Amino acid sequence: MEPRLVGPGPYRATRLWNEIIELFRAEMPLRKHRCRFKSYERCFKASEAVDCLHELLGSNQNFGPEVTRNQTVKLLKKFLKNHVIEDIKGRWGKEDFQDDGHLYRFPPSSPLKPYPKKPSCGREVIKFPDWNEPKAGTSQEHIPVKSVMMNSEMWYKRHSIAIGETPACKLVFRRELTQTNIEEIWKSMTLSRLQKVLGLDSLDEVLDTKLVNSKHIVQNAYNVNKQGIVTLEDKSKELPHWILSAMKCLANWPSCSDLKQPTYSGFERDVFKTIVDYFGQMKEPLLTFHFFDVFVSVLGLLQKHSKAVEALQISCLLLPPENRKRLQLLVRMMARISFNKDLPPLSESVRTRTLMVQAFSRCILCSKDEMDLDELLAAKLVSFLMDNYQEILSVPSTLKSSIEEHVVHLQTIQIKYTGADSDGTFPPPSFCHQISTDEFEYQKATGSQEPLAALLEEIVMNKEISVKDKKKQLKQFQKSYPEVYRVRFPTPETEAVLFPEKTKQKPPILMWALKKPFQPFHRTRSFRM
Repeated sequence: MEPRLVGPGPYRATRLWNEIIELFRAEMPLRKHRCRFKSYERCFKASEAVDCLHELLGSNQNFGPEVTRNQTVKLLKKFLKNHVIEDIKGRWGKEDFQDDGHLYRFPPSSPLKPYPKKPSCGREVIKFPDWNEPKAGTSQEHIPVKSVMMNSEMWYKRHSIAIGETPACKLVFRRELTQTNIEEIWKSMTLSRLQKVLGLDSLDEVLDTKLVNSKHIVQNAYNVNKQGIVTLEDKSKELPHWILSAMKCLANWPSCSDLKQPTYSGFERDVFKTIVDYFGQMKEPLLTFHFFDVFVSVLGLLQKHSKAVEALQISCLLLPPENRKRLQLLVRMMARISFNKDLPPLSESVRTRTLMVQAFSRCILCSKDEMDLDELLAAKLVSFLMDNYQEILSVPSTLKSSIEEHVVHLQTIQIKYTGADSDGTFPPPSFCHQISTDEFEYQKATGSQEPLAALLEEIVMNKEISVKDKKKQLKQFQKSYPEVYRVRFPTPETEAVLFPEKTKQKPPILMWALKKPFQPFHRTRSFRM
């Protein structure tokens, strides 16, 4: 049986559980074993099960080679508890599996889990102010507008009104956006982008959008220091100073600036244990229980690196600011410790990177109701976070700029053509900007022809269109703006230079055409002298 990649979507943890069980049942060798003078058919030793499952998990792209043997033993304990396996006497239900020579077998009944029926979350409709009603006392006729620089394509769409091809337009007025409106726009567009990156038809099965706080998204996007770390408005939610000092000590080892290092051996291990104990006593993981399914879904994108990074960027924006800040500081410390060759080993038996993952994965990601693959899924996510923390825990610039542009669009007076919808999420960027009356009169007298002249020059210099199309465009421009056209082409000769006539070359004269036609030989009378 070939392992398959379990992509993002609802119930991904359950799908992974069933996938591993099917693989394990298909690949685990079953043989005849003897125990206490008795033979047992189709069974296996505990150590053989650990070998087989560890190899399967390591080669499976849903988990990867960083899965340890100890994690494999823990998963087999859960297999025994959930009756995926049983001992040779048919006993199961306890997590007393050990990596030894005890015999186990598969039960005849199917151990696969059914998919839970999750109540659908109602979609939250974001209400915006009524944009189309002008403010009292404002007249459409007396609002000056600024000319817009356009290229040839925009000119065809907008200025074809001059020759009667497009219906008339009107100004669309905008009301002032409140801070609440802006926060709801951030929430709506952020969730929309997350849904698109995950490739889901709806986020309802992996996230209750009502639990997403729009204020948290805005604070995480704008309240940051020079290092990109979130700054909290409520200082009581900051990490204790002694924990920050301990984290800085290990992250910057051996150069600690705000903590005097004792000289006794094993000091660094004591500091590390203090940090582990502090984060281990938290009642809720840093990624919160509410967003567990979202982050598990993101794990299905790890084969597509750029998409996985973007999905994690957006997902981490949804966190409460205090959680996001702690996650930033913790993962940065973990990454620095893992690559710090000057730091003495923090464990005699486990590599430093593996120790970081084992020590902090559960305080970063776990479910409220204990799930069987929590530890493996958390280890996979934490490993990816450590390798890409600088990019993942930064504000996604593309999303931020698109939301800011949309907010500006909603706050701007626009031209709306009859039958066109100017309230799209990303409308064409051809809007009027309000200016003073004096500036409008000045532009009306002197500056209105400048953008048209630039537009005409663009048509003239465009080498990508055919001569026939260029003549057609120039003819339409001449009909709509004869004065501007006359300035560029004052005489027919200046226009003719743009389209020089092709000189017809005469065919070469063949040499045989110059020769006389063949004359028959005529005998002539000779004269003798």
